[in-house]
Amino acid sequence: MKHSTNQQTRRGRGPARRIGRTLALVLPVFLVLSGTLAVTRVNWTGSPSDSVLTASDISAARAKARAPQDVLRDKLLAELQEENPGIALTHLQEAVNDRPSLAKHCASIARALGRAAVRVYGPTRAQSYARPVCDTSFATGVAASHN
Repeated sequence: MKHSTNQQTRRGRGPARRIGRTLALVLPVFLVLSGTLAVTRVNWTGSPSDSVLTASDISAARAKARAPQDVLRDKLLAELQEENPGIALTHLQEAVNDRPSLAKHCASIARALGRAAVRVYGPTRAQSYARPVCDTSFATGVAASHN
Protein backbone atom coordinates (compact mmCIF):
# COMPACT_ATOMS: atom_id res chain seq x y z
CA MET A 1 0.00 0.00 0.00
CA LYS A 2 2.82 2.34 0.65
CA HIS A 3 3.87 1.91 -2.95
CA SER A 4 0.55 3.25 -4.32
CA THR A 5 0.72 6.25 -1.94
CA ASN A 6 4.16 7.10 -3.24
CA GLN A 7 2.90 7.08 -6.84
CA GLN A 8 0.00 9.38 -5.96
CA THR A 9 2.36 11.77 -4.23
CA ARG A 10 4.71 11.78 -7.19
CA ARG A 11 1.83 12.30 -9.61
CA GLY A 12 0.61 15.21 -7.51
CA ARG A 13 4.02 16.85 -7.70
CA GLY A 14 4.46 16.10 -11.41
CA PRO A 15 2.71 19.13 -12.96
CA ALA A 16 4.03 21.47 -10.28
CA ARG A 17 7.52 20.15 -10.83
CA ARG A 18 7.23 20.67 -14.62
CA ILE A 19 5.98 24.22 -14.12
CA GLY A 20 8.81 24.87 -11.69
CA ARG A 21 11.40 23.57 -14.12
CA THR A 22 9.92 25.63 -16.96
CA LEU A 23 10.02 28.76 -14.79
CA ALA A 24 13.57 27.97 -13.73
CA LEU A 25 14.60 27.96 -17.40
CA VAL A 26 12.42 30.79 -18.73
CA LEU A 27 12.55 33.30 -15.86
CA PRO A 28 16.30 33.99 -16.00
CA VAL A 29 16.12 34.48 -19.77
CA PHE A 30 13.20 36.86 -19.36
CA LEU A 31 14.96 38.81 -16.63
CA VAL A 32 18.16 39.12 -18.66
CA LEU A 33 16.27 40.30 -21.75
CA SER A 34 14.11 42.79 -19.87
CA GLY A 35 17.15 44.10 -18.01
CA THR A 36 19.04 44.49 -21.27
CA LEU A 37 16.16 46.41 -22.82
CA ALA A 38 15.86 48.63 -19.75
CA VAL A 39 19.44 49.84 -20.07
CA THR A 40 19.49 53.04 -22.09
CA ARG A 41 23.12 53.99 -21.81
CA VAL A 42 26.23 51.89 -21.43
CA ASN A 43 29.71 53.34 -21.65
CA TRP A 44 31.77 50.41 -22.91
CA THR A 45 35.02 52.35 -23.22
CA GLY A 46 35.36 53.18 -19.56
CA SER A 47 36.10 56.78 -20.42
CA PRO A 48 33.38 59.15 -19.19
CA SER A 49 34.20 61.76 -21.86
CA ASP A 50 33.18 59.52 -24.78
CA SER A 51 29.69 60.08 -26.04
CA VAL A 52 27.47 57.04 -26.22
CA LEU A 53 24.24 56.78 -28.20
CA THR A 54 21.28 56.43 -25.87
CA ALA A 55 17.76 55.20 -26.50
CA SER A 56 16.48 58.77 -26.30
CA ASP A 57 19.02 59.79 -28.97
CA ILE A 58 17.70 57.08 -31.27
CA SER A 59 14.08 58.19 -30.84
CA ALA A 60 15.10 61.82 -31.42
CA ALA A 61 16.91 60.84 -34.62
CA ARG A 62 13.80 59.06 -35.85
CA ALA A 63 11.69 62.11 -35.07
CA LYS A 64 14.11 64.32 -37.00
CA ALA A 65 14.03 61.99 -40.00
CA ARG A 66 12.05 63.73 -42.70
CA ALA A 67 9.19 62.17 -44.55
CA PRO A 68 9.99 61.12 -48.14
CA GLN A 69 7.43 63.53 -49.58
CA ASP A 70 9.03 66.46 -47.72
CA VAL A 71 12.47 65.52 -49.02
CA LEU A 72 11.09 65.21 -52.55
CA ARG A 73 9.24 68.54 -52.34
CA ASP A 74 12.35 70.39 -51.16
CA LYS A 75 14.48 68.76 -53.86
CA LEU A 76 11.97 69.69 -56.58
CA LEU A 77 11.63 73.26 -55.31
CA ALA A 78 15.40 73.66 -55.51
CA GLU A 79 15.34 72.14 -58.98
CA LEU A 80 12.60 74.56 -60.04
CA GLN A 81 14.80 77.50 -59.09
CA GLU A 82 17.98 76.08 -60.64
CA GLU A 83 16.44 74.68 -63.82
CA ASN A 84 12.76 75.31 -64.61
CA PRO A 85 9.32 74.10 -63.50
CA GLY A 86 9.09 71.68 -66.45
CA ILE A 87 12.07 69.68 -65.24
CA ALA A 88 10.74 69.68 -61.67
CA LEU A 89 7.33 68.43 -62.88
CA THR A 90 8.97 65.69 -64.95
CA HIS A 91 10.96 64.54 -61.93
CA LEU A 92 7.81 64.66 -59.79
CA GLN A 93 6.03 62.36 -62.24
CA GLU A 94 9.03 60.01 -62.33
CA ALA A 95 9.20 59.92 -58.52
CA VAL A 96 5.50 59.06 -58.26
CA ASN A 97 5.89 56.36 -60.91
CA ASP A 98 8.90 54.89 -59.07
CA ARG A 99 7.31 55.12 -55.62
CA PRO A 100 3.51 54.81 -55.81
CA SER A 101 3.27 55.62 -52.09
CA LEU A 102 4.08 59.23 -53.02
CA ALA A 103 0.95 59.50 -55.21
CA LYS A 104 -1.18 60.74 -52.32
CA HIS A 105 1.25 63.65 -51.86
CA CYS A 106 1.61 64.44 -55.56
CA ALA A 107 -1.11 67.10 -55.70
CA SER A 108 0.23 69.04 -52.70
CA ILE A 109 3.78 68.92 -54.07
CA ALA A 110 2.60 70.07 -57.51
CA ARG A 111 0.65 72.97 -55.93
CA ALA A 112 3.77 73.99 -53.98
CA LEU A 113 5.74 73.91 -57.24
CA GLY A 114 3.07 76.09 -58.89
CA ARG A 115 3.24 78.68 -56.10
CA ALA A 116 7.04 78.70 -56.24
CA ALA A 117 6.99 79.04 -60.03
CA VAL A 118 4.86 82.20 -59.74
CA ARG A 119 7.37 83.69 -57.29
CA VAL A 120 10.32 82.86 -59.54
CA TYR A 121 8.90 83.28 -63.06
CA GLY A 122 5.74 85.34 -62.67
CA PRO A 123 2.19 84.11 -63.32
CA THR A 124 2.20 84.10 -67.13
CA ARG A 125 5.50 82.29 -67.59
CA ALA A 126 4.75 79.89 -64.70
CA GLN A 127 1.42 78.96 -66.32
CA SER A 128 3.24 78.08 -69.54
CA TYR A 129 4.92 75.16 -67.75
CA ALA A 130 1.59 73.66 -66.62
CA ARG A 131 0.99 70.03 -67.60
CA PRO A 132 -1.27 67.26 -66.34
CA VAL A 133 1.05 65.97 -63.63
CA CYS A 134 -1.13 65.08 -60.62
CA ASP A 135 -4.20 66.34 -62.48
CA THR A 136 -4.08 70.12 -62.61
CA SER A 137 -2.47 70.75 -59.23
CA PHE A 138 0.45 72.74 -60.66
CA ALA A 139 -1.96 75.07 -62.48
CA THR A 140 -4.05 75.33 -59.30
CA GLY A 141 -0.96 76.42 -57.37
CA VAL A 142 -0.16 79.00 -60.05
CA ALA A 143 -3.70 80.35 -60.02
CA ALA A 144 -3.85 80.45 -56.23
CA SER A 145 -0.62 82.44 -56.05
CA HIS A 146 -1.65 84.80 -58.83
CA ASN A 147 -4.95 85.83 -57.23
